[in-house]
Amino acid sequence: MCLIVFAWRPDHPTPLVVAANRDEFYARPSLPLAQWPEAPQVYAGRDLEAGGTWLGVGADGRFAALTNIRNPHQPAARRSRGELVARFLTGEMPITDYLADVVGRSVEYAGFNLLVGNLHELWHFNARQTAPTRLEAGVYGLSNAGLDTPWPKLLKARTALTEVLDDPQPQALLALLADPQTAPLADLPDTGVGLATESLLSSVFIVSPTYGTRASTALIVQADGSRWMVERSFGPYGGHLGEIELRI
Repeated sequence: MCLIVFAWRPDHPTPLVVAANRDEFYARPSLPLAQWPEAPQVYAGRDLEAGGTWLGVGADGRFAALTNIRNPHQPAARRSRGELVARFLTGEMPITDYLADVVGRSVEYAGFNLLVGNLHELWHFNARQTAPTRLEAGVYGLSNAGLDTPWPKLLKARTALTEVLDDPQPQALLALLADPQTAPLADLPDTGVGLATESLLSSVFIVSPTYGTRASTALIVQADGSRWMVERSFGPYGGHLGEIELRI
């Protein structure tokens, strides 16, 4: 994922509400949201190049998602970051044990933010930091830097999320993810990719002929453990490819 905004409310009837955009090259093969045949407790998309995923849910209320950390100068990684989500969703390791393992192996991956949790706790780990953090109740945003780094698209999407939390519905979450407006040049971060690319990447929904938002996902988790997921898939120039809805 390249943008995740989420509300974590462990004592609320809907403890977790997530709106997330996966941005990727259109040429990278992937499968949309579905139940995994070899791990039927998992519901997620699938990266066909490396086998991992970017966001999904699993047994016992498990949830995981990640974003990459934008750094054009970081060395090539030995392993795909998508396996960090997949291993948590397909496994049974307690959250703290799993994160301890991830911390010990984080140098094998390019920079990342990882969210993992269940119905009772939600954790964040930034690979540039030394320790994971258990999140308190709140509304958060992740893009391609640290948690709640105030990039324009993160601020815009997080504000839009707060406005629909009284009655969160998938279509409202997907609507906030569909904003193609780029940020003013004066507000852009400098992550080393050049002004034109910074501008392209500054919108909530990214559109271009070769790279952009491939999937928009809305996830609403109920206190009884039931999940409502809706995913829209897109191709070049933001062309709509389909929508999948699952009630789990």
